[in-house]
Amino acid sequence: MKFPTATYRLQFRNGMTFDRASALVPYLKMLGISHLYASPIFTATSESTHGHDVTDANEIDPAIGGRAGLERMVETLKDAGLGLILDIVPNHMAASLETPWWKDVIEHGAESRYARHFDIDWSRRLTLPVLGDDFEAVLEAGDLTIKPDPKTGKPSLAYFESFFPLNPATYDGREAEILKISDQASLSQLHEQQTYRLMSWRDAARDLSYRRFFEVTGLAGVRVEDEEVFEDSHRLILELVRSGAVQGLRLDHIDGLADPKGYLDRLRQAAGPDCYIVVEKILGEGEQLPADWPVSGTTGYEFVAALSHALVDGAKLRVLQSAYEGLGEKRIDAKEQLRAAKLLMASRNFEGEVTVLMKLAAKIAEQAGRPTTEGELKDALSEMLIAFPVYRTYGTLEGMRADDKALLDQVIEAIGDAGHPASIEALALITGILKGDVPTSAAQDALTFRTKFQQLTGPIMAKSIEDTLFFRHNMLLGLNEVGAEPIQPDFSLDHFHEEMRIRKERQPMGISSTSTHDTKRGEDARARLYALSEAPEVWIAAVEGWRETNAKAVQQLPDGPAPEPKVEWMIYQALAGFLPPRFDADDDKTVEELRERFLTYLEKALREAKLRTDWGDSNAVYEEAVLAYASHLFSKNNKDFLTRFAETIKLFIEAGLANGLTQTIIKLMAPGIPDIYQGSEGFDFSLVDPDNRREPDYDTLSKRLAEGRKPDAADISAWYDGSLKQSVTAALLRLRQSEPDLFNDGDYVPLEVTTGSGRKLIAFARVNGEKAVLVVLPRFTLGHGEDRALPPTLGDATVDLPAALKNKRLRNVWTEDQIETSDILKLVASDEGHPFLVFGTV
Repeated sequence: MKFPTATYRLQFRNGMTFDRASALVPYLKMLGISHLYASPIFTATSESTHGHDVTDANEIDPAIGGRAGLERMVETLKDAGLGLILDIVPNHMAASLETPWWKDVIEHGAESRYARHFDIDWSRRLTLPVLGDDFEAVLEAGDLTIKPDPKTGKPSLAYFESFFPLNPATYDGREAEILKISDQASLSQLHEQQTYRLMSWRDAARDLSYRRFFEVTGLAGVRVEDEEVFEDSHRLILELVRSGAVQGLRLDHIDGLADPKGYLDRLRQAAGPDCYIVVEKILGEGEQLPADWPVSGTTGYEFVAALSHALVDGAKLRVLQSAYEGLGEKRIDAKEQLRAAKLLMASRNFEGEVTVLMKLAAKIAEQAGRPTTEGELKDALSEMLIAFPVYRTYGTLEGMRADDKALLDQVIEAIGDAGHPASIEALALITGILKGDVPTSAAQDALTFRTKFQQLTGPIMAKSIEDTLFFRHNMLLGLNEVGAEPIQPDFSLDHFHEEMRIRKERQPMGISSTSTHDTKRGEDARARLYALSEAPEVWIAAVEGWRETNAKAVQQLPDGPAPEPKVEWMIYQALAGFLPPRFDADDDKTVEELRERFLTYLEKALREAKLRTDWGDSNAVYEEAVLAYASHLFSKNNKDFLTRFAETIKLFIEAGLANGLTQTIIKLMAPGIPDIYQGSEGFDFSLVDPDNRREPDYDTLSKRLAEGRKPDAADISAWYDGSLKQSVTAALLRLRQSEPDLFNDGDYVPLEVTTGSGRKLIAFARVNGEKAVLVVLPRFTLGHGEDRALPPTLGDATVDLPAALKNKRLRNVWTEDQIETSDILKLVASDEGHPFLVFGTV
């Protein structure tokens, strides 16, 4: 297998087509990329902005250029010596009338050829949660009629612009008569005869007959574990791999599948040994990918989490925490917050899925002669889902792995230690079902239970942590990232080094990401927010001043102030991470663009928190008040505030730029395949999606790199405009290309650094035989008495060298200077030309 040396994630749609991507290939080649890493390119819903809502897995989306456009791009990539990695979506497809398979299922029900392509419970009618109100209310309002489908001419139940086909058995030979039906009773009777049931979208959480992706009813689970379904949904994917057009696959939401390993084994056999495969998988603290999965690694969320240990000053976080908690009425208990979020998901957002499991468990209990009440089963199920520490276990028809059984035992122990009441008998029954300890007569039901349970723990974990807790607890927003731990860890450089050693051992060819289409904010925004931990007193005093300045914009509502103090804190922090480095409050056009983007983010943040408003039950008065407050911050009448705000956070802006470069260099030099998310080779201060799918300024990026000018690291403007970050990225990517064995196989060696100035540095080496590279980088650039954080200096440091770097001639990859080493490397305090060091053996 030829592994990538670096990937470049490109988001298709939103203006990005295959031909436009082809035009970027010379730039990507110059940057040092080995593989273009494409977002899903198969036909998706007509309004799709991301492509994960696939409607036809065997067609290249005409909206971005179709098959011909893809082939032109592939040829362009091949001519440049670049490969292609595709993001594919095996777990789900769009539950849309635009999806031919889904529409056929709606029309023909269980008799459809595709009835078992989707994960549907056919013991009842297919639920379609598409109505804005209850069926009876919609019928009463006259919003449901019988009309011919404009595309097929067949009779259908028409709901505004949607045409739901009638089952042919309910009208065969009576088309003209059916089309004349207009009275409500006949319409209702005809609806009852269908194999589907139209229902309100609000009822989906408690009454859905198909597996969905997380909470998204518009995405229906696919039974890719079935061989026929696999072949039908992977025909074009495998054709592209086997033809040589595609060299790698990124598998979306692998934990959603019934049998991830079984799927991966089948895919590996079909795609061949040379196809590079990585999986989107969130690993909990201490969790590793199953060793028997035939993949190169994950897409790198755990890498982002590890970086926080190198760049967050954990010793000072308690100061931030104390100030943040002081804004509320009571001290924050992180464990209780996590429990509350998970309980909300289990009892409300995933009520239907939990009910299905409860009924299955009750059936098995009866078969096993172990009577248990539904209430006891429901409580036990909830406690197990709440206590689950990772996304899922991986039991199959053959049973559960030993480590998964041990994990279940740990969950039961945790429930007991937490002191929350749950029936011991019910817990034992559920654990026995999961482990396969049931009578033979209940074996099939136990397998169904285990599969559904394993497919539910991940969504509950994701929605309770990433999409609830991380929008509730806003002490330091940079920590609220996909893959991070919900309970704040003890941050330490030793932990970071250990994570990198494990990464080298367990998934040296996994992708290392710092920004993705799923991260909560861009890498440079996160790096800037990390810097708040270095000078918390400065931030706390600033927030107090800003709140006082804008106090008149706070509205007093019956249920409390809007925004409340902790939301004000969140708003200012999100704004601090979001502003461009050289922000000009007098640039009205830019200010307005930033305002619109920020308000979109803020609405999502409020609803995801699910405290005073929600997606399903929005509090319009509260939302409007908070958005008005935020809008006031960008107001022309409040320009003095925005100017002072930018000036106040200047120190954090500069420290963030230093953090951002350190973060980038680590990613490029540490174990793993570095991924550059579109445009982040310059800067990425984006907010959560859809903001992070905006197209970068490729004209500026391309022109700047083409100039071939190497910025002076002592030049502050090169830090501020992103040219230094981009140029360093290109230089280190070329180094990776020239030494693939060093970075693919080289050990990760943490190095001891001693300084006389009190500065904090991070140093490590990659070593493979006689080949080696040495990296020394700044961290915690605030707090040394300077008026500014740029350019950072390494100070009078001494680095203990490993054997491969002792008594060697080394070349500075950035400056091209060469030095001779002894047993150590001594740095000179006054040498401001070296704010970072990357040395390679000559």
